[in-house]
Order: sequence, then structure tokens, then C-alpha cells
Amino acid sequence: MTPDQILGLLYQQAQQGGMQSVMIASHIFEKIELVSMNIQNRAGVRLILACALAKVYDPSIDIRKPYTEIGDMDSYSGRAYDERYIAPFIIQYQLPCNPTTAFLTPALRNRNTVLTPDLNLSGRPREVYQACLELLNHVYQHDLTANDLLKEIIRQLIVLRDQKQQRMESLLANLQSNRMDRQISVEQIISLISQHLSTKGSSRLPVLLVMAAYLTVSPVLQEHPLPLEAHQSADSQTKSLGDVQITLINDERIITCYEMKHRRVTITDLDLAVQQKISAISYPLDNYVFITTDIIDPLVDSYAKKMFEMIGVEVTILDCIQFVRHFLYLFYRQRVVFLNMYQQLVLAEPDSAVSQPVKEVFLSLRHALESNSLE
Repeated sequence: MTPDQILGLLYQQAQQGGMQSVMIASHIFEKIELVSMNIQNRAGVRLILACALAKVYDPSIDIRKPYTEIGDMDSYSGRAYDERYIAPFIIQYQLPCNPTTAFLTPALRNRNTVLTPDLNLSGRPREVYQACLELLNHVYQHDLTANDLLKEIIRQLIVLRDQKQQRMESLLANLQSNRMDRQISVEQIISLISQHLSTKGSSRLPVLLVMAAYLTVSPVLQEHPLPLEAHQSADSQTKSLGDVQITLINDERIITCYEMKHRRVTITDLDLAVQQKISAISYPLDNYVFITTDIIDPLVDSYAKKMFEMIGVEVTILDCIQFVRHFLYLFYRQRVVFLNMYQQLVLAEPDSAVSQPVKEVFLSLRHALESNSLE
């Protein structure tokens, strides 16, 4: 069978098996569960999927050697298996894994060593990477077959996927049950968003807030936001001028850029924006806006105000919450439309950008808000 056929067969077997796992020693099963279910790190599970698939397809390889740079006859390219077979597999079945290969993460890239349990991969959480190394070693020592490992990993991913979907459906159903004519104030929305921004892992949210604002009133403004780049993509790689880029409708030229900072904006940030982005285009921007969730340093703010005289482009620093508050009062009748748009964007983001818990927090906060509004 081809690797694709192996994955398809094991998926069907795992799905038909339901909650029942294959017979695996308890101490090994705990490691599989740790790797499969840990929401902080989704690279480890892709590593195991790729390595186990390679071993099932070609039993002659050493599962601990997923780098051709090792140079041994039994080494192989784990990244090739990951990108060629695992990536389309997890996309097809919407399995909760990283959207990109595990072999480009800091812990696994640029290596030419055998992945043995005594190796320090310097990844987080450390126990997940340690469990990955020990699972590969269990297969090498014949404590566990690669087929059983791959099947159990797939089974647990199916369980995790279905649990997440059920929770989201339940939260959305609770919101839907509250639907009726109701009044939600701007300050209630601001309170909800402030609580959401305080959630751990919320660095993507300011981008979605600005995007939601523009999508809400795009027809009125005659301005349109370009599609967002992936959360982890560097601007230097995507050639983007900022996190959110605004054009006039029917005009490809960018007129406004927003750059988000989950910390204080510095003078260095302003200088880099001028040198690497504003100066890189052949036409003038109207303005370049920094959005921060931290305090605004008066000295940096003063420096930004001088930019127009220096380069002819207005550069400013805005507080994230104050930006949203002003927008909602300016477009008061669109406040619930904005909230719906923000929810849509949050839920549409991959878990690598906005984690499942962060999505659930928003739905829970909104449910609490709307339930109180009905009382």
C-alpha cells in the first residue's frame, strides 16, 4: 500500500473502533496520550505521525533517524513524509495538528542526529518532546509496533477533534437560544473584548479586532482590508507592509497599514517601519498605525507625531481598546454587526493562531453577556 492508503485505512479502523484503543502497555499509552492531547504543543504529534507512517511503509528504516543528513542506509526524510502525506491527511479530516511541518519548528529543524531519549530538543513543553523521543525508542526496541502507534495517534486525534467540535456546537447553540431583539451597549462589548484580550494566547486578537472593524463598515468607507497572512508568517517573508493592510475599493494600492504589538511600541519599531516597509513602496501611504495592548510611552508617541514632517506619512500609536471603543461609538448602530464579525473571524482562525480555549472563552463570555441582557 502507498502511504496515503495506509493513512486512509488506519483512519477508518480508528474511527470504527470509537473510544476503544489498541492494546498498548499503560506506561506507553500515557506517553501517546500526552503527545496527542497536549494543546500547548501540536508539533510533537505531527512528528510521531510522520515517523510512524514512514516506518509502517518501509519497515527497514530506523524510526529514530528522520534526517537524510544522518547518512545511514536506514535514515529517511521525516519532513518529506510530513509534508507529502501527513499535511493533506490532517487537512482532509480536520485533525487538530499544526498546519505546518513539525520539522521546521526550532526543536527539530537543522538536525542530523538520531532522535534518542537522551537528546535535549529544547522544545516546550519539555515533557511532550521527551515523550516523543521515548515513543520512537519504544518502536525501535519493539515494545510497540509502528502500526499500533500510528493507529492510536489517529484515534486520539479523532477523539480530540470530535470533543472540540461538540464543545463549540454546544456553546454556539447556547448563543443561538438567546437570539432575540435585545440591546447590548458599547461598554458591554468593550468589557467582553477586554476580558478576551486578557486570555492567555491572545496575541492574534488585536489583528482580528481591526479586521472586524473594517469588514463591518467597508461599504461605507469605500475601503477594503486585504486578506490576513498566517499568524506566524513574518512580514519579510510575505512582503506585507503590516498585519492589516487597507486599500481603496477597486484600487490595489495600500493606503493604511496597521501593525499590532502585544507590548509597548518603541522608537526602534517606528524606525524599522520606516526603513523596511514605508520606504519599500513606490507610492505614498496615507498613514501607518501601531496598535498596542500595552501603555503608550509619551516619548515614543511624541517621536511618532514628528514622522509626518520627516517622511510625509502620518505614523501614530493607538491603544487597542480605545480604538475599538471609538469605532463602536462612531458606528453605533453597527456594534452588534461588529461583534458578530469578530466572532466569525475568531472561530475561523486555525488553532495555531487562536487556540480552542481562546475561542471557547469568547463564546462563554458572549453567552454570559447576552444571558444577563435578557434578565
